[in-house]
Amino acid sequence: MTRPPSSAPTLPPTLAPTLAPTLAPTLAPDQTPKPFLLEIDEAADPSAAPPVPDDLPEGQAMQAVAALSRRRGSGLVRFAVWAFGALFTFALSVSAWDFVTGLLLRNLILGWIAFALVAVAVLAALILALREWAAFVRMARIDGLRDRAVSARSAADLPEARRIAAALTRLYAARPDTAWGRSRLAEREGEVMDPDALLSLAERELLAPLDAEARLVVEAAARQVATVTALVPLALADVAAALFANLRMIRQISQIYGGRSGSFGSWRLLRRVFTSLVATGAVALTDDLIGSVAGGGVLSKLSRRFGEGVVNGALTARVGVAAIDLCRPLPFVALERPGVSGLVSRALAGLFARGQGAGA
Repeated sequence: MTRPPSSAPTLPPTLAPTLAPTLAPTLAPDQTPKPFLLEIDEAADPSAAPPVPDDLPEGQAMQAVAALSRRRGSGLVRFAVWAFGALFTFALSVSAWDFVTGLLLRNLILGWIAFALVAVAVLAALILALREWAAFVRMARIDGLRDRAVSARSAADLPEARRIAAALTRLYAARPDTAWGRSRLAEREGEVMDPDALLSLAERELLAPLDAEARLVVEAAARQVATVTALVPLALADVAAALFANLRMIRQISQIYGGRSGSFGSWRLLRRVFTSLVATGAVALTDDLIGSVAGGGVLSKLSRRFGEGVVNGALTARVGVAAIDLCRPLPFVALERPGVSGLVSRALAGLFARGQGAGA
């Protein structure tokens, strides 16, 4: 009697040679293999992933600040500004001269008072100009130290490394927050015979407290920009707040590392920072800055305004890290470079909780 064929599915031809040796010992000679289910994992369909929102925050305030800082007029515009400035200064000087001389002819006492006031104003202008010049010289000195440190490391030049360590000690000689580090560097400097180790020792002992102070300044600036952007609905208020906060942050960072930049020096540093960010592509807002936040669905649960604040605060932190790199007399080697994500998480920790409550 012939057994009717089973309606169950049989092994696929491509899998039969592979699974037959495994199933053979468990089957009787007259036993037909039972049907089984083989699950094969298939690649995930990209279309099944949740779509990324098209209206993600773009940090428009910081984009405007970057455009303002990178904007540079043509040669004709700069010449026109210089010409009008020279003409205004000349006319102001002639007017002041005529005013003082005329007042001296009419009333000798009032004339000398006017002369003294003009002299004080001119002296104040000269002091401000000298301060700006000294700030540029000091920033150039720090840039030179950083370049010399890089060259000394690459050339393994121990005498040059000792000169750089001595220059750093003189630079921070009047800073009480580096007194302990300067004493430790003086104790251990003679024992180190490797230039790389000597520069790393100077970096750890002298710059560690300054790095911690600079991180606090960056976090405060990022928090301020994010708060103003999220809470102030005015169109240009966020741009003005971002520009002011970034200029003040860069000036404070320069002062922390010994730069003491003035008004023009701070603006020049801001231009250099954004030029560096543009060169490295760190101002692009479609990279991991938004991806790391939007990937978790955080910004999608918040209001659009608060999302703009978060992105502007994160970009401010990026500007701060770039400013630290430019104002630091030594590059980051022995110490860890501050990360933008860590700065943003600490700066916006409380702001996130308030923003989620407001956006709900």
